[in-house]
Amino acid sequence: MKNLPLSIQTFRDFIEGDYIYVDKTKQIHDLFATGGRYYFLSRPRRFGKSLLVSTLKEIFSGNKELFKGLWIYDKIQWQSYPVIHIDFLGLKYESQKELTDTLEYLIGQNAAVHGVELKEKGYDKRFKELISEISKKNKAVILVDEYDKPIIDFIETGQKKVALANQKILKKFYSVLKSADQYTRFVFITGVSKFSRMSIFSDLNNLNDITIDDNFSTLLGITHDELLYYFADHIDRLRETIDMSKTDFLAHVKHWYNGYSWDGGHFLYNPFSLINLFSKNRFSNYWFATGTPTFLINHIKKRKQDITLLERHEVDESFFDSYDIENLEVAAMLFQTGYLTIKEIKPVGIKSQYILSYPNEEVKESFLKHFLADYTTKETGIIGSKILDLVKTITTDDLENFFTIIKSLFAAIPSSLFIRDREAYYHTIIYMVLELLGANIQVEVHTNKGRIDAVIETSRHIYIMEFKMGTSAEALSQIEEKKYYEKYMSTGKSILLIGVGFNAKERNLSSYVEKKL
Repeated sequence: MKNLPLSIQTFRDFIEGDYIYVDKTKQIHDLFATGGRYYFLSRPRRFGKSLLVSTLKEIFSGNKELFKGLWIYDKIQWQSYPVIHIDFLGLKYESQKELTDTLEYLIGQNAAVHGVELKEKGYDKRFKELISEISKKNKAVILVDEYDKPIIDFIETGQKKVALANQKILKKFYSVLKSADQYTRFVFITGVSKFSRMSIFSDLNNLNDITIDDNFSTLLGITHDELLYYFADHIDRLRETIDMSKTDFLAHVKHWYNGYSWDGGHFLYNPFSLINLFSKNRFSNYWFATGTPTFLINHIKKRKQDITLLERHEVDESFFDSYDIENLEVAAMLFQTGYLTIKEIKPVGIKSQYILSYPNEEVKESFLKHFLADYTTKETGIIGSKILDLVKTITTDDLENFFTIIKSLFAAIPSSLFIRDREAYYHTIIYMVLELLGANIQVEVHTNKGRIDAVIETSRHIYIMEFKMGTSAEALSQIEEKKYYEKYMSTGKSILLIGVGFNAKERNLSSYVEKKL
């Protein structure tokens, strides 16, 4: 049984430490074997970008023996290229001076590795000189990891001025690559975000963005087949530990951690979540817990984004180039950071329409739980406990306590939060509560009519619920008029129609009425 690579990011450590390495070398080979030279790839945090960069570094350094047993081992003519490796992780860039000093440090560090003494002044001129000097041995390979970290960190903390200042410095730095074309063999840049074409990479018009390229959609992440092959021993060990059949176990793993896609056809597991699952021996929130979405929640609230529409968000291809510091679109931020992913691509004439949604249960549940905690000013732990209580009451058909718990959530909300657009605020909270109940609930949101319909199925009952700003009788009448219940008549279960009224003045649910069919 191979070791689980917790906190391991370099290819050499993977191989020498006998850690599980999912062999992606055929796709890596495709990057440079087909004549391509300049690539950009955007992926969320904790998705294997650093390992990919490290693997490329070892390939271009000619370290063939590290790849013994992997696909690429006997497929290329191994040779050594001088490699420049730029990585912003753990460095300082809180001011323009700190960022320029950091760039100077990175350039100097790479120059020392190659035994080059630089004479030019200024980080951009020194960068070009470095590339020119080391290419005298062989054409240079340039690998940039976390290229956008000096920008993203300040977007997340709301310091837009610092982010914009750093963007200008980085634009000047990366523009060197265009003028150094004659000296380079291969350039690969990764990061979380893809800023609009008019920002950092506007000078690099030869940069091939493979973020949503079908040919490289599984370059990072773990496919289901790869899970079964590389983690077979760990799957058997864990499912036996928790006493679950292999079929049920894999279904749970898939529901919780699978679902990321950049082509709408191949769906991937988050490597970080899988590794932690097999290491900690329990299903939990791993990837989401490594980053606080506070800045996203605040931005969503500021932009008054209706999060009920994120479940199936439709965009065109221009959407993927719309990440701009001056005008941060909510959906674009959520896609770039991994909270939304491509679930489907539909042809529309000669163009395509992309359907975005949450990748999986880990992301969806955690995101909504944090959002609900922020909206109701309660801690996420309390929200989690309330949701569990709601699940218990509805599965035991205890409607009275079910609505008592929901009312307690509304009662805790400060009145000032209801001042603007009360109905939208109310609908958002109801939506989040119902979505968090789990797999046996279907929520259909119609914000243009100001209503949310819910279908909850238990072992004995099917509840058709309508929540309405008004009286419970009006809500029940709407269910009957729309005949939401018809498709469930053949289930053999007892069907109850539940109309729920919401009182705007009291800022809470006022009453509910039920009718059994």
